[in-house]
Amino acid sequence: MEELFDFQKANSQRFLDELLDLLRIPSVSADSNFKDDVLKTAKFIKDKLIDAGADNVEICPTDGYPIVYGDKIIDPNLPTVCVYGHYDVQPPDPLDLWDSGPFDPVIKKTDLHPQGAIFARGSCDDKGQMYMHIKAFESMIANNSLPCNVKFMIEGEEEVGSPSLGPFIRANADKFACDVILVSDTGMIANDVPSVTSGLRGLSYVEVEVTGPNRDLHSGIYGGAVANPINVLSKMIASLHDDNGHITIDGFYDDVEVVSDEERSEMNKAPFSLEDYKSHLDIEAVQGELGYTTLERTSIRPTLDVNGIWGGYIGEGAKTVLPSKAYAKISMRLVPNQGAQKITELFQKHFEKIAPASVKVKVTPHHGGEPVVTPTNGIAYQAADKAYQATFGKKAIPQRSGGSIPIVAMFEEVLGVKTILMGFGLDSDAIHSPNEHFGLFNYYKGIETIPYFYKYFADLSQK
Repeated sequence: MEELFDFQKANSQRFLDELLDLLRIPSVSADSNFKDDVLKTAKFIKDKLIDAGADNVEICPTDGYPIVYGDKIIDPNLPTVCVYGHYDVQPPDPLDLWDSGPFDPVIKKTDLHPQGAIFARGSCDDKGQMYMHIKAFESMIANNSLPCNVKFMIEGEEEVGSPSLGPFIRANADKFACDVILVSDTGMIANDVPSVTSGLRGLSYVEVEVTGPNRDLHSGIYGGAVANPINVLSKMIASLHDDNGHITIDGFYDDVEVVSDEERSEMNKAPFSLEDYKSHLDIEAVQGELGYTTLERTSIRPTLDVNGIWGGYIGEGAKTVLPSKAYAKISMRLVPNQGAQKITELFQKHFEKIAPASVKVKVTPHHGGEPVVTPTNGIAYQAADKAYQATFGKKAIPQRSGGSIPIVAMFEEVLGVKTILMGFGLDSDAIHSPNEHFGLFNYYKGIETIPYFYKYFADLSQK
């Protein structure tokens, strides 16, 4: 391992330069205007896997953006780790809130990242974390220290719900046969508090459309006599929560997992300062479902949030218009035992029921995913914990995440294997937001820690 880390140190600047080049490519999967850039990014990953020493590297076409595959099978009798990551990124909007160009990466020091952090879209989610695995793999190959077989599955549609990944995996299950899926698309509690994500919330994502009159109307001539879809939509959305923060959709909580008082008590022992949390977000108070802490609200409780709302005139100056239509995008984060399809159907039924006769309502489901809980008593978790102990000098804390990675449940269903979630980002890294960043400490610590996971997983698998 000492020679491996000497290699990483000697090549640290190259590892960084390559990541910066990757971040300069605007691989926004949600916007077809970036199609060529997304495909260019897939080619970049393919080339770097080949350079790192992977075999059978290919860009696998799908009905959407391709999946980059590569492997290194050193002995069929050894366990196989399949690395999952994604090379697409969220749209960078709103652009005016970035301090520097979202695809012009810069390194700046911050209070939480005194060694510097890379500011760019995708730096943490997930290009930086995905690329750690390629560089860790390269380090092991260069020093002949790879202890087990490896497969890579790097997709380009995670940020739009991975619509092509499931069908592709189902059609190529043998290709991706493995003993564990290794993912770094989550975070850890702090740079001195490593953690393994032990659970993920599911997701139901919908778009709603409220239509009033058949055209935009003069707000003076018609105002007060014809329903304004924006007013109606706002009132409908406001009614989706009661004064205690509970979601008012009939049946929404029917299947919610009841977490024991003992587990809730353990969960709240994780290092957390509510005052620091508020200060970092520049807010005076938190809010949410009555009877739960902030840590519980963001992990073991379901949510409903408006992610975008629009309609009418939003240009410069004034236009006194009563709009014909209003729209909103709404996401619901789900907890164990809730099903994405069932929740989507409950939402649609409820939203149509509460609409007044003065408007018409349309609900369009988008993507979703199932919640998952990963075991903390398996060899993959033990290997991850030992890996963190080797590089951080302390045990990892299991932590349920509020985020969603819908494909984790699919991997278990199709491939029959569990996923281990070893994230190296921080909640403060502003993923999906302007000024997203990823610490240099975190990037290099990931490259250092990942080989230990392989070592311990191989050892434990053969006992």
